[in-house]
Amino acid sequence: MTALPAESVSVIQDEIAGYLEKRVKAPILPEQDLFAAGLVSSLFAMELILHLEESYSVTIAGPDLRLENFRTVRQMTELVSRLGGLAGTGG
Repeated sequence: MTALPAESVSVIQDEIAGYLEKRVKAPILPEQDLFAAGLVSSLFAMELILHLEESYSVTIAGPDLRLENFRTVRQMTELVSRLGGLAGTGG
């Protein structure tokens, strides 16, 4: 797979952060540990996986279902980018 352009990665990161900020009603930093901060529970993590799959046309399965891939906005952005996610389709 080819890497997404930097501007696409930036858009994905902003969209993921925006989605989280709406859900948790708090500002989110790209490197903030969402689990350590108590902003994301395991149940919400499952909703987040579904959101990422639907918004970016990716399938997150097998070894990609590691907690480390969902700990920060930056890690989720890297996951979506690596899986070939489509920028601009998040909501």
